Amino acid sequence: MSGPTTEFTVLARDARAVGAVQQAVREAGGTVVGTNTAVGLVTATAPASGFTERISANRAVFGAAKAKSIGSAPRGGKKVKPDAVEKEGRASAGAAAKKQPVGTDPLDDQLWGLKSVRSDLARTVQPGDKRVKVGVIDTGVDGSHPDIAPNFDKVDSRNFTKDIVADVNGTVVDGPCEYRGCVDPVDHDDNGHGTHVAATIGAAANGFGVSGVAPNVSLVNIRAGQDSGFFFLQPTVDALTYAGDAGIDVVNMSFYVDPWLYACSANAADSPAEQAEQRTIIEATKRALDYAHRKGVSMVVALGNQHDDLATPHDDVTSPDYPSNETHPRPVDNASCLSLPVEGPHTIGVGSFGPSQAKADYSNYGTEQISVSAPGGYFRDGFGTPWFRTVENEILSAYPKNVGVAEGNIDAAGNVTPAGVTLGVQKATAADGRVGYYQWLQGTSMAAPHATGVAALIVSQYGKRTGGDFGMDPDAVQRVIEGTASPIACPVPRTVDYLDEGRDSSFTATCTGDASFNGFYGHGGVDAYSAVTHGAAYLRK
Repeated sequence: MSGPTTEFTVLARDARAVGAVQQAVREAGGTVVGTNTAVGLVTATAPASGFTERISANRAVFGAAKAKSIGSAPRGGKKVKPDAVEKEGRASAGAAAKKQPVGTDPLDDQLWGLKSVRSDLARTVQPGDKRVKVGVIDTGVDGSHPDIAPNFDKVDSRNFTKDIVADVNGTVVDGPCEYRGCVDPVDHDDNGHGTHVAATIGAAANGFGVSGVAPNVSLVNIRAGQDSGFFFLQPTVDALTYAGDAGIDVVNMSFYVDPWLYACSANAADSPAEQAEQRTIIEATKRALDYAHRKGVSMVVALGNQHDDLATPHDDVTSPDYPSNETHPRPVDNASCLSLPVEGPHTIGVGSFGPSQAKADYSNYGTEQISVSAPGGYFRDGFGTPWFRTVENEILSAYPKNVGVAEGNIDAAGNVTPAGVTLGVQKATAADGRVGYYQWLQGTSMAAPHATGVAALIVSQYGKRTGGDFGMDPDAVQRVIEGTASPIACPVPRTVDYLDEGRDSSFTATCTGDASFNGFYGHGGVDAYSAVTHGAAYLRK
C-alpha cells in the first residue's frame, strides 16, 4: 500500500450497510474519517495506490471515488475553478412575525432583475416569513454584510468543507488556511459567489444597500463549495442531507458537482477508475436529492453556463477539472451522462435571460430539464444600443469586503479602488457607520437565486404548520412557481446565432416548444407577485 495519502468517498450498495462499508475500508488499509448514514457515504483516507480496487471488490460497496490528495505543498500557480462567464464584464469594464409590507432600498433602482420578477409588488402582499429557512449551498455567506446580517441564521448554518492548500500536482487550490484547522467560520465567504447569491435571495429591506426577492426570510449558510469554487461530492451530499434534517424549506444550488461537468456511467474516453468514480457520484447525488425531497426541501438549481441544449450537449472539454492537468476531451452521451445536481431528481432547473428578456448567450437550455427562467444577467444584451457590453446588464448584489480587498477592488482603508470603479463595484455607508459593498456578476448562478426567492415567498404565503414544523410540500412549491411564471414565447426566428454579440457558432441555439413551455424559458419567467396572489389555484391540483 503506497502513494500519497488521499481522501476517498465510498458509497454503500445499500445505505443500511454502512457498518459493513466502514469495516471494508479498514480491511482495505484505509481510515474512516466521516460517515453520512442518510445516503450511505463514507469518507476515508488511505494511500492512493490500489485502494479503490481493494474496496470495490467488497460486495457491500457500490463504488468509490477519489476526492482529493492530502498534504501537498504548493508549487504552481493558484488553481481557481473558471468563472469567465460570471465575471465577463470585468474583462471590459422562530415565531411568525406580523406580516408588514416593506419597501425597497436605495440601490434597488439598479436591480432590473428585482423588478422583472415583480418582487417590489410581491412584498406589499408577502415579504417573506422568518420561519421560512432558505439554505444557500455555495462557497459560504458573509453573515456580517449589512444587507445579510438582519436575516442571517448563524445557529443553523454549517460549513461542510475544509480548505485545500494544494492538489496532488502541487497546484495551489484554496491557498493558505485563514483559520486554525483550515475550516472557515459559518459566517465567512472567501470567494464571493455565495454572498452574491444569498443577497439576491433575501437581502433585508432595511433602507440600506439592496434588498432581495424575499427580504424577510431567514438565510442559512450550508457551505459545500471550496474557496476556489470547487464543489466535491462529500460536502455536497452532506449539505443536502443536512438541509433535510435541519428543516430547511428551500435550497439554492448554483454549481455542478466536481470534478465532472457531466458524470457518465461508462464513457469510453475515461479510465475504468474514472468510470467507477462517476457512477458513485451519480448514485450518491441522486440519493441525497431524494432524501432532501422526502424531508420537504424544495431544490432550485442553476441550469449551467455551457450554452448547451442539455438533451444534446457539446463534448465535455473541461473534465476532470480536479486535480490539475488531468482534463481530457470526452463525447457526452445524453442517455448515460448527467450534469449534477440539475439533472438529478426533484430539481427546479432555472435558465437565464437578460434585461431585454433575451436568453443569455451562455445559458444552458432545452425542454429536457428547464423548469423556469429568471434574470441572470447578460453582459452582451442590447446589441446596437448603448447598453451593449455594460455591467449594468448583469446582476448587482452583495460583495464581501475581504474578497474585494484580495481582488484589488477595495483598498485596506475600505475605499473602492480605481480598478473597482472600472468594474462597477459600489460602496454604501449608513448613518451609523455600517458599510456594504456590491459587485456585478452574471450567470445561471444569478438566475437561480431569483427563483429561489420566489420559492421562499411561496412557502411563506401558503406553508402550514404540521406537527412542530412549518413548511410546504416541495412538489406543491414547484407547481406554484411553474404555474404562476409569466409565459415567454420563443424568439422569431427560433434560431439565435449570437454572432453579432461576438460569439462563435457553438453558441447558436434553437428554441423548441410554445409560449406555455419551451426550451429557452421553460414555463416562463418567475413572477413573485403572481405567485403570492394567484398561487393557491395550483395547490388544488
